[in-house]
Amino acid sequence: MTFGEFELISLCDGFLRLDGGAMFGVVPKPLWEKRAPADEKNRITLAMRPLAVRTADRKTTLIIDAGIGDKMDAKSVAIYAIDRSRPLDHSLAEYGLSVGSIDVVLATHLHFDHAGGFTARDADGTLVPRFPRARYIVRTAEWEDATHPHERNRASYLPENFVPLQQAGVLDLVPGDCAIAPGVRVVRTGGHTMHHQIVFIESDGRTAVFAADLIPTTAHIDDAWIMGYDLYPMDTLAFKRTFVREAIDHEYLIFFEHDPVVSAGYIRERDGRKYVEPIVV
Repeated sequence: MTFGEFELISLCDGFLRLDGGAMFGVVPKPLWEKRAPADEKNRITLAMRPLAVRTADRKTTLIIDAGIGDKMDAKSVAIYAIDRSRPLDHSLAEYGLSVGSIDVVLATHLHFDHAGGFTARDADGTLVPRFPRARYIVRTAEWEDATHPHERNRASYLPENFVPLQQAGVLDLVPGDCAIAPGVRVVRTGGHTMHHQIVFIESDGRTAVFAADLIPTTAHIDDAWIMGYDLYPMDTLAFKRTFVREAIDHEYLIFFEHDPVVSAGYIRERDGRKYVEPIVV
């Protein structure tokens, strides 16, 4: 879709399933399963939707996150029911793009379902950057956390997804909230990880936001519907409460990275209840 001076392209790297209880934290199952039905293993279906941001002159293309990639072993594929029958490469091709078209790769954080697609194995099995001519931008403190994991986050930070970027000399670390390019800036939310960030795209008086794991699906728009995966849930709550109010009042276009059906929409409020008005992108 055209968005001011940008073209915003919601991509897809397939689907996975995660435990519904973990995805909704303290919210009881009788409530969350009305929004996100679970399978026989209590898992709900989630998409992986990176966002391509292309300038109107098509001279620069940035991608935010890159899905799970194709390096997961058979055991992990089964645990997470990973379905990449139409992987990111196919999604890029639908819009005339390829991994070689990407100039900048921007990470919201480095969990495997967001950064798995940052690297790939070449013909001899060596790990290499998946986007051959791109610079990769990661928040410095997120990098430090990912490269020094602890028992609570180790399963989500897989070194093969990001360490090869530093070894290849394509990694750029940024210290805090900043502009990545004209009209594109990152803002730390904390919560999900200590240094999780979302991405604002602003043009012609309009604002779009790639919400990443702050609001992973449309089912998570209520303030207290917070993932059990969040390391700092009260930080999520504090940021989310303010952000959702702003999104409603200022009509931010929200991109939902993990919603299995809705890639983007506007958060609305009627009679005190929040809902999402989907749009086609």
